[in-house]
Amino acid sequence: MPPSMRLSTSIITFIYFSMLNLHLYRYSLSLFSLYCFFPSHTIKGSGRRSISLKEFVKMINQNRLAAAYLAAILNALIIGFSFIFVKIALRSANPFDILAHRFTAAFICAMLPVLFGWIKLSVSWKNVLAILPLALLYPALFFSFQAFGLLYSSSSEAGIIQAAIPIFTMLFSSYFLKERPTWAQKGFTCLSVAGVVFIFTMKGVSAESASFKGAFLILLSALSSALYNTAARRMTLRFSLGELTWCMSAIGFASFNCIALFRHGAEGTIGQYFLPFRDPGFIAAILYLGILSSLITSLMSNYALSKIEAFKMSAFNNLSVIVTMLAGVLVLHESLRWYHIAGAVCIVIGVLGSNASGRRKKSILRHREKMKGNKDGI
Repeated sequence: MPPSMRLSTSIITFIYFSMLNLHLYRYSLSLFSLYCFFPSHTIKGSGRRSISLKEFVKMINQNRLAAAYLAAILNALIIGFSFIFVKIALRSANPFDILAHRFTAAFICAMLPVLFGWIKLSVSWKNVLAILPLALLYPALFFSFQAFGLLYSSSSEAGIIQAAIPIFTMLFSSYFLKERPTWAQKGFTCLSVAGVVFIFTMKGVSAESASFKGAFLILLSALSSALYNTAARRMTLRFSLGELTWCMSAIGFASFNCIALFRHGAEGTIGQYFLPFRDPGFIAAILYLGILSSLITSLMSNYALSKIEAFKMSAFNNLSVIVTMLAGVLVLHESLRWYHIAGAVCIVIGVLGSNASGRRKKSILRHREKMKGNKDGI
C-alpha cells in the first residue's frame, strides 16, 4: 500500500473511531503514528528481533502515559503544518471567514458518527452549560483574540507573546490545580519559551510597528489558552473526551459563524460568504484546518491533559514552531538560518526537560485513574 493511502486510511480510522472509547482511541492513535512515520509493518527494536505493528500497538495501549505523550507530539505536528494551510486559505478568504468555515467542517465531522449511530453522546443542556466556559476559552476566545490581535500586530510579535503560554499555564495550574513542578522543570519550560522568542526576535520585530492594542489582544489570547489547559485538566474528570470535544466544536461553529455573518451583514457582503469554495485549494485547506487542526487536535490535547500535567502538555505546543519552520523550508522553500537551529535546540531540550520525571507532589488530580477507573471514556 503506498504511503499516501496508508496516511489517508489512518486519518479516516482516527476520525471516526477515536471518539468511541478509550481502547479504540489509543489503538487508532497508535495506528495513526505508525502509518505516518513507519513505511513497513515492523519496527526495529533495540534488541535482536523486530517489533511488529501489533506488538507496538499493544505496548502503547498498555501504557496510557505513552499514549498521552504520543497525542501531545502528534498535536504539535498537526498544528505546526496548519500554518501552511492557513496561508493557502488566506488567498481566498479573510481570517474570520476561515475560522467560521473550519469550525463548520469540524462540527460536521463531529456530527457524522452521531448521526449514523456509530457513537452515542448523552449531552444534556446541563452538561453543555457546564462545558460552556471551557469552550469559550478555547476555541472561541483564543481564536477571536488572536484574529483581532493580528490585525494590529505582526505574526512575529504574536509568536513571541504566545510562546509564553507554557509559563502562564504553569502559574494557573500551580494555583488552581496545586500542580507543583520542580525548579528544574520550571527552568526547562522557560528554556523552551526562550527558544521560541529567540527565533521570532532574530526574524525581526520592529519597535515602531508594535501596537499596544495588538499586543494586548494577543496576550488575552495566550491567557485564554493557558486557562483552557488548566480547566480541561479538571473537566476531564467529569466528562468524557467525546462530550468535551463535541461541545467545543459546536460552540466554535456557532461563535465564529455568528461573527462572520455579522461582519458580512454589516458590510453588505453576505453573498461573498461562500465564494471561497470555488477554489479547490481553499476546500483542501479548510478540511485540514477543520478536521485535523481543530477537531482531532482538540481530542488529542484533551486526552493528553487527562493524563499529564497541564504545564507539561503546554510545553509541547512550542514544538509546533519547529514543525512550522521545517515545513516552511521543505514545502515553501524558505531559508533555514543558524538562529532557527539554535532556537529549535532550546525548544527540544526545554520540552524534554520539563517532561522529565522529577520530584512528585500531591495534586488534586493525583487519583485521576482511581476515580475514573475503567469508565475513562473518550
